[in-house]
Amino acid sequence: MTPAYTEKTTASELVELLAAEIKGKVILTTGPSPASIGARFVETIARAQPALIILASRNTAKLQKTADAIARIQAAEELKSWDDVPRIDVLVNNAGIMGTKFALSPDGFESQFATNHLGHFLFTNLIIDKLLVSEAPRVVSVSSDGHRLSPIRWADYHFQNGETYNRWTAYGQSKTANMLMALSLAEKLRSKGLLAYSLHPGVIITTSLSGSLDNMDEDFAALSELDRTLGNAEGWRDFKMKTDQQGAATTVYAAFDPGLKENNGAYLQDCRIADPWTDTVKPWGTSKVEAERLWKLSEKLVEQEFNY
Repeated sequence: MTPAYTEKTTASELVELLAAEIKGKVILTTGPSPASIGARFVETIARAQPALIILASRNTAKLQKTADAIARIQAAEELKSWDDVPRIDVLVNNAGIMGTKFALSPDGFESQFATNHLGHFLFTNLIIDKLLVSEAPRVVSVSSDGHRLSPIRWADYHFQNGETYNRWTAYGQSKTANMLMALSLAEKLRSKGLLAYSLHPGVIITTSLSGSLDNMDEDFAALSELDRTLGNAEGWRDFKMKTDQQGAATTVYAAFDPGLKENNGAYLQDCRIADPWTDTVKPWGTSKVEAERLWKLSEKLVEQEFNY
């Protein structure tokens, strides 16, 4: 029987409880830069003796700082001795940006959509064979209750090269995409044993994610204004803050808790399945129709098809 976790449950507490599920696993995490939820996740699970932790990042200098932190917990020489990776048991798509100024990726895509969704969509599909040889593969997508800010903008997902851009609307669209991708993976690959989940880690103001904001007071005021315009309750209430350990807990839960197997594709928060009646769960983030439509759009944008 799964224990009753809460919003205050920490990653360390879960790792202690789920150590047997973590031991011997090969775990790949994207974007585990220092002071991020991804870094706290990998540093914490390292105590449970996974077979290998793989870090993927665009910034190798930041990556090395996190790797150094892990090396103090798990023998670095053992990690270096692996010449290849026969399988990946858990992929955590953690990398992301938030509330950035308008910019286009080198391929011409709006930067938050490109970084938070398209990059993960392509990366996951390109390494899917490594996942499917695992006895119990999982893909975890770090989303946010910020998906409340926008569904996929089908006719204007790149914001007309900035003309219609709102940094929080763009963030919301990308987080909705994270939820829909998890739903698609669960639907398409459940017959091959793959489990996929998305999650809201909570609001953790001390993470490196907030570093992309120009002026935190002004930017969060704009977020509140958008919430009010949309009629979201978050526009009239204070955010409940979490520590980084509490913020990383739901990622540990999504990646390893055996009690989730019957809820493939679920969106999680506070180390449980999110409740659409009491939590922020917008219907556009849980629609199988929207998920399939996004899959097709993503294939078109990355110019590759993935038929499962």
